[in-house]
Amino acid sequence: MDKISKRLGACYTGVVHDVMRAMGLRDFTLPAELRPLFPEKRLAGPAFTIDGRVDPRADAHQTLLEWTGLLSKAKPGHIWVSQPNDRIVAHMGELSAETLKNKGVLGCIADGYVRDVDFLIEMGFQTWSRGYTPRDIVGYWLPRAVDVDVKIGDVIIAPGDYMVGDRDGMIRVPKAIVEDVLDKAETAIATENKVRTAILSGVDPQEAYLKFGKF
Repeated sequence: MDKISKRLGACYTGVVHDVMRAMGLRDFTLPAELRPLFPEKRLAGPAFTIDGRVDPRADAHQTLLEWTGLLSKAKPGHIWVSQPNDRIVAHMGELSAETLKNKGVLGCIADGYVRDVDFLIEMGFQTWSRGYTPRDIVGYWLPRAVDVDVKIGDVIIAPGDYMVGDRDGMIRVPKAIVEDVLDKAETAIATENKVRTAILSGVDPQEAYLKFGKF
């Protein structure tokens, strides 16, 4: 894991959100319907993006051949970020997750469904999705491109943009400004710690806000 991913993983999405909002940015929070298998575990890292399409007439062999080829392209130290353009079949499962985990992929964000959930939990592979289904991609779905811009909800994610997610949700941080966002977020966390200490010592909340400019 690179240094930026580690620093981002030490932040929480609430403070990252507030920093980016204050910077005048918009459309960086993924839909709230996307949820993690492990809410207690933060996921942070650069995005390896996948775009896909439904083709109900696709050959079964072709779908599996292209899917395994897709897995081979995944980048270590990255998060698998998939826009399958489908809400019918599963876009992550046991063998695929084992493959990605062994390659050093940090986790998965699929704007759709996943399966083999008990196995994903057992192997500890952090997976964000909209839900679960036993139905697979065979004869139905094909990858269209990797390392391209994808859109999840109102959020456009470019290859290499940083993702950070915790129990509250998932945020995209553009790679061009990630260090600036991190500097501001780390400063905000230090200030929030001071506000927390003041509140716990009995300081009036409005007084604490006026003193520290943060609440």
